[in-house]
Amino acid sequence: MSVQLPPATEPVPGPVPPSEAEGRPAKARTSRLRLTVRRFTRNRLALFGLFLLVLLFLGAYGGPLLTKWDYQQHDFMNFLAGPSEDHWWGTTQGGVDLFSLTMRGLQKSLIIGLLVGVISTFLAATVGAFAAYFGGWTDRVLMWIVDLLLVMPSFLIIAVLSPAFRGATWLIFVVLLGAFSWMVTGRVVRSMTFTLKDREFVKAAKYMGVPAPVIIFRHILPSMASMLIIDTVIQVGAAVIGESSLSYFGFGVQAPDVSLGTVIADNTTNASTYPWLFFFPAGCLVLIGVSISFVGDGLRDALDPNASGAKARSPRKKKQLKQRRPAPGAMVPAQATASAARPDEPETSAGSQGAAS
Repeated sequence: MSVQLPPATEPVPGPVPPSEAEGRPAKARTSRLRLTVRRFTRNRLALFGLFLLVLLFLGAYGGPLLTKWDYQQHDFMNFLAGPSEDHWWGTTQGGVDLFSLTMRGLQKSLIIGLLVGVISTFLAATVGAFAAYFGGWTDRVLMWIVDLLLVMPSFLIIAVLSPAFRGATWLIFVVLLGAFSWMVTGRVVRSMTFTLKDREFVKAAKYMGVPAPVIIFRHILPSMASMLIIDTVIQVGAAVIGESSLSYFGFGVQAPDVSLGTVIADNTTNASTYPWLFFFPAGCLVLIGVSISFVGDGLRDALDPNASGAKARSPRKKKQLKQRRPAPGAMVPAQATASAARPDEPETSAGSQGAAS
């Protein structure tokens, strides 16, 4: 008994889009970077924070060019003078222009914050990814170092080591801050790497003979780029506050260089009598923290598609929603259906409404 199969037929080609039929390429899909920028610009607080941060950078590097006073120059005719046309933010006890001094401290604090944020995030990403990818004794040794650094009081250790590097470059202070601010993020990266290393694209690269460092830096770490970017922004704000705190107690940036912490510390004794000595540098420090916080929240919403700030209704949906909304005096569909099903009730309800009125 033989079974006859129907003859094979070629599939009928589907309709060609008009754009391709006319010889024009189809519209390219929106890139992730453009989508992230669009979501970020939709957040007003994030834009305000970015504006503040750019304004602080412009003021720190462009402000000293607008005044004739240097941060090391003394005006012996104006000691503890208030804000005026000659000295915009007043002068200190030694006759130094407070505006120039604060802008110089702002430069140093911003540079230290950015460098510490990048260094700490790089250490966290590298240590966490290598520990989870290799596992075994590599994971045990690296996590033992992380646990040891977590239980050690970093503030006291930096305070003890700072006098040993007195007179040296301030980059050593940056390295000390970055070496004690990456452990928590390193554990987060390690847990995410455990999940990512079992994905198909990582296994395919491993079977093709790609070296482990290349797989980590080219495939695993880019998959968690959103978390690393947000962590960098948060670490910058934390580093600025930490540097100012250490400098306030004399363990940070040393003279003749200044930072916001040293400016606040040097003028604390006269702050109650001459408030401008404290308000202006402390206000710059607060603005740095607020702006970085707003930018970090905006990046989190822009990079996370499930965040509430990243979702927005299109204009077409908003228009359809307005058209479907009933007028204030109109009858809703449920009431109209009930009235059509029971025609004897409108008079009763109308009578009761008239009695009630």
